Amino acid sequence: MKVLLLGGTGFVGTSVAGQLADRGFSVTVPTRILIRARHLQVLPTVDVVEADIHDSEQLEQLVCGHDAVINLVGVLHDGKRGADGRGDFERIHVDLPKRIAQACVSTGTPHFLQMSALNARITGPSEYLQSKDRGEAAVMEIARHHARLRVTFFRPSVIFGERDHFLNLFAGLVKFFPVIFLGSPEARFQPVWVEDVARAIVGSLATEAPSGQSCDLVGPKEYTLRELLQFVMGCLGKRRPVIGLGAGLSMMQAAVFERLPGRLITRDNVRSMSIPNVSAQPFPAQFGVPKSMESVVPAYLHGADIASGKNALEDGGNREGRARYDRFRHGAGRDT
Repeated sequence: MKVLLLGGTGFVGTSVAGQLADRGFSVTVPTRILIRARHLQVLPTVDVVEADIHDSEQLEQLVCGHDAVINLVGVLHDGKRGADGRGDFERIHVDLPKRIAQACVSTGTPHFLQMSALNARITGPSEYLQSKDRGEAAVMEIARHHARLRVTFFRPSVIFGERDHFLNLFAGLVKFFPVIFLGSPEARFQPVWVEDVARAIVGSLATEAPSGQSCDLVGPKEYTLRELLQFVMGCLGKRRPVIGLGAGLSMMQAAVFERLPGRLITRDNVRSMSIPNVSAQPFPAQFGVPKSMESVVPAYLHGADIASGKNALEDGGNREGRARYDRFRHGAGRDT
């Protein structure tokens, strides 16, 4: 099977690419900057190509000849709006999936797997969640008129792993600040390991589920944001006073942070956290049992080089991912 993997150089995409290679899939990963994909070049069945997926002509050329397209491209923050009034949420969460679905129809590619978000719905409290729902709706509108196109949506809770920007952010805060002012401390999450997410995505390529199926991808345990911060402190062997902020102060804090470089959090993020990021549906049983944070995170977070921000960014992921890449390097004669 030939798979086009969009967003393959990112956090989740790196794990998906590795698992696809493990199973012998032929994978194409487009990127506008080849150096960002250097960690994928050791994978024996992965072909990294330079391309702009936001160019419709290039996108259709990329889709052509593949049996499935996996789209992991997404953003957490809306960018500056263009002259048409459309921001990154609209361009990336709605327009791009729609154009991918259209390219699948034009080229006869039968399966499209789209990364969405838990709680994606048009009545959601944030633009992020609403845009994810609009993207699903745009794709399904095309699929309903083309029976040969099968679409699968994945809706994860917050995803953790050695390269994540969530627990590692907390680790940085714990290291550098003597007191932590935590917005939305009672927001609830059901964190899921990146390798479990990748396993579900890759595993679904072999299933024949009906078009339009949505899979909630969640871990085995729920946590509040405060509990997640306390968990990270425990992994690092540090203690910090945590002052929880109410709804109003959380929005004020986000309003300041969204104007700073890096945009650690925005008011739209706070709105997303106003509803529980959990699911009544467990992790799909056909893809195995998801691992807990307690069984994965301490192995990589304890002693991590938080100050430099490396945290295994250069070697392609978590401990399981490192073993996979080391194996491929050895097979390719690249041990030195």
